[in-house]
Amino acid sequence: MDDFRTLALPEPNLAELTAQYNEIAKGIDNLNGDDGRGEALFQWVEKWDEIRRDVDSWRCLTEIRFNQDTKNAAYKAAMDRKDEIDPKLTDLDVRIKKLLLAESRREKIVDRFGEQAVALWECQVRSFDPVIESDLVEEARLVSKYNELLASASFEFQGKTTNLSGIIEFAESQDRTIRHSALNMMWGWFDENHEELDKIYDQMVKLRDQMAKKLKYDNYVQLGYLRMSRIDYTEQDVQQYRQEVIDNIVPLCTEIRRRQGELLGLDPLMYWDEPIHDPAGNPRPQGSYDHQIEQAQLMFDGMSDKLGQFFQLMRDKNLMDLQNRSGKAGGGFCSSLLQQRVPFIFANFNGTMGDVEVFTHEMGHAYQCYESISLPLVENIWPTYESCEIHSMSLEYLCWPHMENFFGDQADRFRRIHLTTSLLFLPYGVMVDHFQHEVYNHPEMTPEERNDVWTKLEAIYLPHMQFGDLPHLPRGGRWQRQRHIYMSPFYYIDYTLAQCCALQFWVRAQQDFGQALTDYEMLCSRGGTLPFQQLAKSADLKSPFAKGCLSEVAAQASKFLGL
Repeated sequence: MDDFRTLALPEPNLAELTAQYNEIAKGIDNLNGDDGRGEALFQWVEKWDEIRRDVDSWRCLTEIRFNQDTKNAAYKAAMDRKDEIDPKLTDLDVRIKKLLLAESRREKIVDRFGEQAVALWECQVRSFDPVIESDLVEEARLVSKYNELLASASFEFQGKTTNLSGIIEFAESQDRTIRHSALNMMWGWFDENHEELDKIYDQMVKLRDQMAKKLKYDNYVQLGYLRMSRIDYTEQDVQQYRQEVIDNIVPLCTEIRRRQGELLGLDPLMYWDEPIHDPAGNPRPQGSYDHQIEQAQLMFDGMSDKLGQFFQLMRDKNLMDLQNRSGKAGGGFCSSLLQQRVPFIFANFNGTMGDVEVFTHEMGHAYQCYESISLPLVENIWPTYESCEIHSMSLEYLCWPHMENFFGDQADRFRRIHLTTSLLFLPYGVMVDHFQHEVYNHPEMTPEERNDVWTKLEAIYLPHMQFGDLPHLPRGGRWQRQRHIYMSPFYYIDYTLAQCCALQFWVRAQQDFGQALTDYEMLCSRGGTLPFQQLAKSADLKSPFAKGCLSEVAAQASKFLGL
């Protein structure tokens, strides 16, 4: 692949693909356990893995193109087609995985490829059956509908036409009136569209509950954990972790907000004031987009040869789409083209300090993917979600010594605010997870009851929050802007678990940056070969489920911030 912009991949021919899978299944089945050390079995597995890389590259490219331009009819049609055949592709894969999980083959697979891949297969086998195929198609349709609805939001503000990503620039204005007006306009849009947003989510919740029941689970919580491939921790572990956040982090965040109000001379500190952490305002990246990319190259070159060469590759092959524009889906993500052996990152720069945070975050994902993309088996390339986020969040901190490249003499202010917002995120991230547990344990709730649950959780996790006269928020509607709640159920606490690990990398980097970077690069090279807690242990990181992990992080952060 010379240039991502010209890359085109053909849609898999389902009939031909089915024939290939039938051949592989027959070949595996005919071995009947009489394959000695398993070399013939491994040949079939490797053939299957190459096919999966092809299919996954097509799937990811289709998703990327649609996100790049949600108004493009051809991209939308391709996305709809992908959503339609995805469950059929999953069915083909599950058939092979069931064969490989047979007692006569499982041990050989583990010996060659490791336990984690097999554990992931078991999760997928337990979370899929053709009986939910039509439900999965409908779920994907609803996700696209939500995505398109948010992408359609358009605002005329301060003489500029912008979208949900772009209006955040004004929400961080030094002018308090502009901040309030920007958020008033943004949340006014959510208020105007809340019935459609409620309808979409209500359909999603009932659909997901229906899928769980079809697969003989009590509720979607159990199915959701399997779909998230949570291997080495349970719902009970998560409950305990949430309590640790309430005990150790919520009081710290309340103190951070109190001091913030004091510094800004605001009592009370309102929701629209929260993005401003310093009387001088938040630092903003300096220079044009092209200048910032050049500075990023200097940063990665200065960190290590491997990182510098990797970023040059991303530039040379145009594997980044970072600038905000009309019709582009919101948010940021990292994807991969497994057959082409490269990652791709997507973002929506809006001129705020968040641009640098999102960029370094997604580059962490991309670098980890690139370092492990040639490992055998697709399952070994990407870790499970909470492990993935260790790489992304840790790189944010490891880039700290080079923040002058982007912020000049405001770099120290950026570092302090970055750490502060990372801590403030923990209670919110845990609350999002708590909310989803309540929703899927009680799928019969009305939209009003869901909003009530959110409001009660805000009082526990965000007791300082003051919404004033802003629309939609006082009645518990803030969750509707959180895409993960709609699109990736239960994918959110992962960020907070990873943040606990990333903050440990931050502490280590303060003491010995070279060792921290070496440990980080080694962690990236392991890819997804281990489950979350084992990956953390392999980098000498304390598990967030270990008692006292958060109290230690809180103490170190408090010292740095002078609290």
